[in-house]
Amino acid sequence: MSELLEFNNYSMGFRDDDGNVINMLDRVTFSVKEGKAIGIVGESGCGKSMTSLSIMRLLPKSAVVQGGEILYRGYNLLTLSDREIEEIRGRDISMIFQEPMTSLNPVLTIGFQIGEVLHRHHPEFTKEQVKEAVIEQLRMVGIPNPEKRFGQYPHQFSGGMRQRVMIAMATICHPTILIADEPTTALDVTIQAQVLDLMSKLKVNGSLMLITHNLGIVAEICDEVVVMYAGRVVESGWMAEIFDHPCHPYTVGLMAAIPTLTYDKKELYSIPGVVPISRNFLPGCRFAPRCAHAMPHCATELPPTRKISQNHLVNCWLDFEKGA
Repeated sequence: MSELLEFNNYSMGFRDDDGNVINMLDRVTFSVKEGKAIGIVGESGCGKSMTSLSIMRLLPKSAVVQGGEILYRGYNLLTLSDREIEEIRGRDISMIFQEPMTSLNPVLTIGFQIGEVLHRHHPEFTKEQVKEAVIEQLRMVGIPNPEKRFGQYPHQFSGGMRQRVMIAMATICHPTILIADEPTTALDVTIQAQVLDLMSKLKVNGSLMLITHNLGIVAEICDEVVVMYAGRVVESGWMAEIFDHPCHPYTVGLMAAIPTLTYDKKELYSIPGVVPISRNFLPGCRFAPRCAHAMPHCATELPPTRKISQNHLVNCWLDFEKGA
């Protein structure tokens, strides 16, 4: 199975007002395989969105790439020219952003905004061909009466419908990789289920990279999982393996915090402490201050990558072979 997208020891940070670079993502390594869905999981502030924005080359101006590479079909996205990345962005790699209302222009019609993407990458299309394709795409994502909706504005759509519009916009050029950054944020449970069902169907046509803090969503539609904490990958592998046998204490804590129908305790489990800010990251394991198994060297020495199985890696000082 071939890798479509690869992160190889990718590191980036932000330059502060004094000119110092504060590290955020540190030696991030994982891959997205062709035709598969991968979930990037972690608490707010762990670097999930910065990972996806790095792929799209949409990082803030204060961001500084510190090392590593991001390969798409063998080409390093970090070294491509602005013109080259613009050709890839939206056509080969596309992204559904977190908040659809702020991602859509309130003074332009939905049809124009979706059609703009198609016209950008297929200038040979006539105006009628673009309109026909947009209406068909709106129909495909489940928006009723797409002919009428084509000429309406974002404020005339509900939150769930706006998210469908964003999905239509991101998939109209049939990208090989679709990145979805918290696609169900601010949606009620019923609409969340509908959007997830649509996302599950879309992954048949290409690879999906799902950014979320919800392990339940990952279990439903993803084949692989990457667990991130404070800018580092702490565990990765096939979804079934990690759910059946989580190893890193952080992953174990996330799994324990998921409510179940048979949960009989009065309070849900929560991981003690908070995610550190980037200025306070430890040189060793960044989870050490919150870890019940932490040893003295955990905070000062970078943990090794341990191979639990062919498709299951964990970065931790614990000796899992001995059942620690």
